[in-house]
Amino acid sequence: MNILHIDSSALGDASVSRQLTAGIVAQLRQGNPAATLTYRDLALSPPDHLSGELMQVVKFQTIDGLTARQQQELALTNQLVEELLAADTVVIGAPMYNFSVPTQLKAWIDRVAQPGRTFRYTANGPEGLAGGRKVIIASTRGGLYAGTAYETAMDHQEAFLKAFLGFIGISDVQVIRAEGVAMGPEARDKALAAAQGEIVKLAV
Repeated sequence: MNILHIDSSALGDASVSRQLTAGIVAQLRQGNPAATLTYRDLALSPPDHLSGELMQVVKFQTIDGLTARQQQELALTNQLVEELLAADTVVIGAPMYNFSVPTQLKAWIDRVAQPGRTFRYTANGPEGLAGGRKVIIASTRGGLYAGTAYETAMDHQEAFLKAFLGFIGISDVQVIRAEGVAMGPEARDKALAAAQGEIVKLAV
């Protein structure tokens, strides 16, 4: 098994999503001791957001007359795509920031959404090319949204990730959620305990 572990929280050791992704990876490796692990800390080393200059290189793969920086950005993009496509299981730490995902995680998505590699357009519409792998999302939220009227209107985090993953062909997506973590110590502890209970049930 090849595992790609992605963290995106800016909170370091105080991050709940980082606690969850670490627990998920540990559970996966317990059942697969020979598993290989690739780790990406998008908060520590965030990919640059796509400027007009980088869009031509990263999205359209223009390769003639590149500057040294553009060459580095193209190499990084290719590496991120290769890491995704080499993984059997992808673990993504995705805290909700202002109803969406951290900008660093969005920057990673912008890099791995590559025409001809992770998706393509056909006469019948878009086709995902990155299927055949499982994604486990460690979702954390300060408030309570799941199953409420707020979820449909304000969830641009889990819903966005599922939509993107489906677009590139990944339908095997599991969400392990801890929400209400900003509603006091008791609520935080309860949310973490529930999420950790789901982690130990993971099929490995």
